[in-house]
Amino acid sequence: MSLIFASRYRCNEGVILIAATNRPEILDPALRRPGRFDRQVLVDRPDKIGRIEILKIHSRKVMLGENVDLEEIASQTAGFAGADLANLVNEAALLAARNNRQAVLMADFNEAL
Repeated sequence: MSLIFASRYRCNEGVILIAATNRPEILDPALRRPGRFDRQVLVDRPDKIGRIEILKIHSRKVMLGENVDLEEIASQTAGFAGADLANLVNEAALLAARNNRQAVLMADFNEAL
């Protein structure tokens, strides 16, 4: 879960500051006290459709085998954040490279999971 902070400086109405973190509990309390940020928005982990889109983005530069089904991978990765999905694609690509393959196969994704 990500927490996004937004603030507008009162003295200069043209400046908007946005910050994001996946670990709000480790932020300095001075950053979280009232008046520092106007809004706090919780962003939940992506649903299946969001995971499919994230996988499409992270797998753009990776040659995928014909048997790779991003929808199936998205179904198997409930609870994964965008960074988790990026790591999954990278790990699957590394496994394919270790096995001297030009394309990443579904077996690589299954092993990476």
